[in-house]
Amino acid sequence: MAQYENYTPYIAGTDSLEAVNTLFRKVYQYMALGLILTSLTAWITASSQSMIQLFFGSSVPLIIVAVAEIGLVIYLGASIAKLQASTALMLFGLYSILNGITCSVVILVYTAESVYTAFLSTAGMFGGMSIYALYTKRDITSWGSFLHMGLIGLIIAMIVNIFVGSSTAETCISVIGIIIFMGLTAYDTAKIKSLAMTADANNDEAVGKIAVIGALQLYLDFINLFLYMIRLFGKRRD
Repeated sequence: MAQYENYTPYIAGTDSLEAVNTLFRKVYQYMALGLILTSLTAWITASSQSMIQLFFGSSVPLIIVAVAEIGLVIYLGASIAKLQASTALMLFGLYSILNGITCSVVILVYTAESVYTAFLSTAGMFGGMSIYALYTKRDITSWGSFLHMGLIGLIIAMIVNIFVGSSTAETCISVIGIIIFMGLTAYDTAKIKSLAMTADANNDEAVGKIAVIGALQLYLDFINLFLYMIRLFGKRRD
């Protein structure tokens, strides 16, 4: 996806506006579909004792699901040029369902009020950053190296804290995670906008592929932002 680096400023009132609008309608529709599938799957899994026993009674099934998720993301990113848009969308839907299984632990651990509050707060922050990226004149794609370095540091800190078990570090990690994924939301939105500037709005297949990858990136930003929000502010069940 090297095209992401070729940032072109957004110029309203040109033919590019149609391409931007066409692409982002699909991106947000697909992203919403992914979030709905994840939410429904998480709720169904957390509400069924047999599903809880299947996926949480032993670590093996959950590990298989996690590996399948990683494999799907890698495959989609590497093969999007060869896949049909409909196939890519189907794989994104499958990923969303698998992620719903792993995310069901949130419903099991935290109160329903905490989950709803974190979700609505995430939606507000995500929407604000995405809108900002769509309409700002700043080159947000320049944030990329800083954000990716921060993400690597965040992952390392999380691994270290698994062994240290510091509650203070856990809080700091959550705060930094929220900041990083807010930035990534704006960054990924800007990358998608950059692609839209050069996309042919009349080529449904090409637009569909870009929309699926864009939806996946923003979906991941949303999910991670939500998870850090619930870790920071969520109230655990008694």
